[in-house]
Amino acid sequence: MTMAPQDVRHIEFRSALIVDDHPLFCDALAMTLQTVAGIEAIANADCLESALAQVEAEDASADVIVLDLNLPDVNGLDGLTRLRQAAPDLPIVVVSSIDDPRVIRAAISAGAAGFVPKHSRRELFRAAFAAIARGEVFVPEQTGDSLATGDGMTAQDDAIRRLSLLTRQQANILDQICAGKMNKQIAYDLSIAETTVKAHVTAIMRKLGVYSRTQAVLLAREASTSPLPEAWRKP
Repeated sequence: MTMAPQDVRHIEFRSALIVDDHPLFCDALAMTLQTVAGIEAIANADCLESALAQVEAEDASADVIVLDLNLPDVNGLDGLTRLRQAAPDLPIVVVSSIDDPRVIRAAISAGAAGFVPKHSRRELFRAAFAAIARGEVFVPEQTGDSLATGDGMTAQDDAIRRLSLLTRQQANILDQICAGKMNKQIAYDLSIAETTVKAHVTAIMRKLGVYSRTQAVLLAREASTSPLPEAWRKP
């Protein structure tokens, strides 16, 4: 199912970055992307840090990121959130073996351009990339219906959606706030001016729709309180 367009422009996918730590699946997915989306140049990353290094490189060329949520150096939606912050203009398609509706809703709330279960047929991948190329958000049919009507949306979904609006620097500062640090200490730790920290804090509260640092911390805790299946985390 497709949802409201994020962007009226048609996106042309020529290159992709697959972020997954299973080599055989990466090979199979690469062939699928070449067949259904005409993507020719495909790079791989087997962990989040490698993916971040590639998207932040001066010669970065990926048009789309294809992300597995269950990576060795990631818990929950952290990988998706950090990639969104590092590459805010790139669509991120989550391809995961965890197809629980709660996971799908959370991923879309965090800014994923689409979600495709790993076991899907090629036709679903084709439909997903065609929709995302049109600027639409793609989710499996049943989950899409609940998203469209608002059924099943939780306070955590809303918290995740708000946190996904933060830039990477703002997210770093919010982490420091959650650790109990004041602006002066944050400025020292991040090697920036205290006035810059204050400006970021103001922007953070505006984006989160809160009026105090305490409310911002509570919202961050709400987002990180996972109701997701045990399979979400690697042993």
